Amino acid sequence: MRTLLHFFLFLITLWVSIIIPPVHSQCIKDQQLSLLQFKKSLVFVSLHPSTKLISWNASTDCCSWVGVTCSRNGRVLGLDISSEHVSAGIDNSSSLFHLHYLQSLNLADNLLGSDSQSIPSAIGKLANLRYLDLSDNRYPGKIPIEISRLTRLVVLALSDNVQLGSPNLRMLVQNFTELRELYLDSVQISEQGSEWCQAISSSLPNLKVLSLSSCNLSGPLLESLAKLQSLSVIRLNWNNISAPVPGFFANFSNLTVLSLPGCELHGTFPKEIFQLPSLQSIDLSFNDQLDGSLPEFPRNGSLQYLDLSWTNFSGLLPNSIGNLKMLSTIYIQECYFTGPMPKSMTNLTRLVSLSMSGNKLEGSIPSFSGAKNVNFIDLSYNGLTASLFSLPLLDYLDLSSNQFSGPLPEISNVSSYLLNGPNLELDLRNQSNLSHLDLSNNQINGKIADWIWSLNNLNLLNLSCNSLGSLEVHSINLTNLNYLDLHSNQFHGQIPIFPSPCNANYLDFSRNYFISIIPSTIGYVFPRTTFFSLSSNNLNGIIPESLCNSHFLKILDLSNSSLSGTVPHCLTTMWSLEVLNVRRNNLTNVDDFSHNCGLKTLDISENHLQGRFLKSLVNCTQLEVLNLGKNLITEPFPCFLRNTSTLRVLVLRSNKFYGHIGCHKTNGSWPVLQIIDLAHNNFSGEVPGTALTTLQAMRTSKDAAPWKINNLQFDLDGIYYQEDTITVTNKGLDMELVFVLAIFTSIDFSYNKFNGSIPKEIGELKSLYALNLSNNAFTGAVPSSLGNLSQLESLDLSKNKLSGQIPPELTKLTFLEFLNLSYNQLVGRIPSGAQFSTFDAASFEGNKGLWGPPLTADNRTGFSSPKLEGNHSNARHEIDWDIICPEIGFTCGFGIVIGSLLFCKRWRKWYYSAMYNMLLKIFPQLEQRFGHHRRHVYVHQRYWRR
Repeated sequence: MRTLLHFFLFLITLWVSIIIPPVHSQCIKDQQLSLLQFKKSLVFVSLHPSTKLISWNASTDCCSWVGVTCSRNGRVLGLDISSEHVSAGIDNSSSLFHLHYLQSLNLADNLLGSDSQSIPSAIGKLANLRYLDLSDNRYPGKIPIEISRLTRLVVLALSDNVQLGSPNLRMLVQNFTELRELYLDSVQISEQGSEWCQAISSSLPNLKVLSLSSCNLSGPLLESLAKLQSLSVIRLNWNNISAPVPGFFANFSNLTVLSLPGCELHGTFPKEIFQLPSLQSIDLSFNDQLDGSLPEFPRNGSLQYLDLSWTNFSGLLPNSIGNLKMLSTIYIQECYFTGPMPKSMTNLTRLVSLSMSGNKLEGSIPSFSGAKNVNFIDLSYNGLTASLFSLPLLDYLDLSSNQFSGPLPEISNVSSYLLNGPNLELDLRNQSNLSHLDLSNNQINGKIADWIWSLNNLNLLNLSCNSLGSLEVHSINLTNLNYLDLHSNQFHGQIPIFPSPCNANYLDFSRNYFISIIPSTIGYVFPRTTFFSLSSNNLNGIIPESLCNSHFLKILDLSNSSLSGTVPHCLTTMWSLEVLNVRRNNLTNVDDFSHNCGLKTLDISENHLQGRFLKSLVNCTQLEVLNLGKNLITEPFPCFLRNTSTLRVLVLRSNKFYGHIGCHKTNGSWPVLQIIDLAHNNFSGEVPGTALTTLQAMRTSKDAAPWKINNLQFDLDGIYYQEDTITVTNKGLDMELVFVLAIFTSIDFSYNKFNGSIPKEIGELKSLYALNLSNNAFTGAVPSSLGNLSQLESLDLSKNKLSGQIPPELTKLTFLEFLNLSYNQLVGRIPSGAQFSTFDAASFEGNKGLWGPPLTADNRTGFSSPKLEGNHSNARHEIDWDIICPEIGFTCGFGIVIGSLLFCKRWRKWYYSAMYNMLLKIFPQLEQRFGHHRRHVYVHQRYWRR
């Protein structure tokens, strides 16, 4: 979009240079002196000398200098020193502001604000300016209000000064009645629609270009903007408009550019805007609440650029899209368009870029045979089934994740191939420019066609996740290939050894059926490889030392095979290697790691390793993931790793580790550790609480940002990750984590011989996600501090010797999804409420002293509980106060009322009189029946009062 902006500014500069007459006489002497003084004051970035000002000298006419334009009488009217790497020298005292006749000033694309220099307020002295461009200069601070004095301005451009703010848009533009073009992109205006819309519409009646991208504006777009009938360009990219697109935009008969990406737009987009005959570019991308459908386009429409990506546009692509003969760019990825691609798209002869990935398109792809300039096609993640391409300038082709099937054809006669079946049909023999070819995740079978290897400029080839079964390497030319991904196919036989060295830095042959040893010379064929994977094949034999010949190797994945022997010494001393994954093999030994060890991930789990190499791991000071699980290691707890401050994952499960896990001087150890798994070993003794309090990553809350295991970025085409997996036990099930969320923390000490009480300090690990202490010999009570683990989702304390009651504080764990307290010696009533009502009896079984739901029906009498046996015989009966309290209250209240009537004479008389009067009001006829008695009572009362 910046390129488009610069193009507009170039046109304006050209226009200004045309309307300003060329010089026919020498410039005025004092103006020449001002320019020379101005040049002298400028400071340039080192190593970037000026290319324009080199012609400025006193011996020549200043009107002939590069960047200077004069009038017929020698007055300097235009000055252009854009893109000259000027870093300082223009302040309020600059002689630049002596050029009072200046009409055009272009200082764009310099570094004038790099030393916190603001826009000089003296700019207001240049009262004759009609064109002012100060964009892309890193200016900080506020726009000086003195700019508002430039009442003759036609073009104002202050864009791409991201630290620049506006004091008030209305104050800034209130005097610009002649302004035609306003560029304030990335200036922090921060005003609501009622402010900026009113300021623009009331002050700039002749405005043609409105460019306010990334200005922190908010909506809605007011009806007052409809007054600006001259508007040709509306660019409001990446503002928080949060409103529908107003229908009055369709009334702008001169509208050529409508750009509103990332504006939080919602509602249905007015179709009439698409049908404006003047419209050339429309960008509505990244508005995921904006919906609509495409209309029938008019014949000979002017539209050249269409971007609806990441919106909710849906429906069929209209056949009338072929009427847009000027259309060169179509981006509608990640929408909801369905049905076939219209055959009329073959009429788009000016097409250059086409991206419709992530829709639900189906059927065949138009040939685009008339569009000779197409260089980019991305139709991935659809349901397309057939295609035919013969585009000489095609550079990028992505047809991944579709429904192409059948073999890759060996094309000899293009005319013999028809688009009438579910086959992939390509004529790429003449695609000499093709550098990116992605056909992954389809149903392509057979062999890789020879013509693919003849694409001399091919830089990326991805044929992964297909059913290809044959790989012939005799004709392969990989001189320029940088990325080759063949994983998850059905290749078999020997691992391919290419006839010439391959310069690719990414090679993935994993998840195939190669049955052989790894060739001893394989490292010499791939000398520049950064990522290399042969995992999940049927490989055997040893790991060849020639792999160390790849001096740039960062990730090596040889997991899930049958390799045996030793991990070569050269791999454990290789400074470039960051990830070594040899899990699930038959390896028996690893050599010591050298002092220059650069490993970040080491996964040697599920082998037959002993522990002789362990102490050398202290040399791997950048280690983040260490997985030694499921081996034969018989060693004490590796306290020597306590100084590895980068460690995030430590897995020692299913070995023969023994002894205590407490280490001396553990203060500050493992500050970022998120997963520690010691399950299925022979650890014993008490778990020291002080060791838990040093786990800072488990004590503090984390943002839910994913932390990838084994991430590696390539500058090739986007970001590619090698994803390792970590197996953890969570919620009673084994699960494999491909990546670790920053919020995921886990402790698993299960199936050991730990004893003593569960340390109360564990309640300080407030970000803990899963805790498993099952199958040990812990005694004592369940710590009430566990109720502080507000993020806990899985808690397993089963098969220990825990006693006492279940702390009611555990009911505060509102995220708890899995609970297992079975087979302990717990007693009392099971707490109720919150998550506890969702757990079944299996969570509490094996505790003979526990009662209440879900183990037993609730005891409504409140005075008896189940008979206790064995070790629970001394346990006290509990009283259900929820039932007893109302009964006690009723009994006490009733006793107080009756006792008062019996023993308090005054209270009894008052009560009798009040009740009698109440009855008479309800039943007046009682007066006649009890009148005599009433008089008797009255006389008696008088006597009593005496």
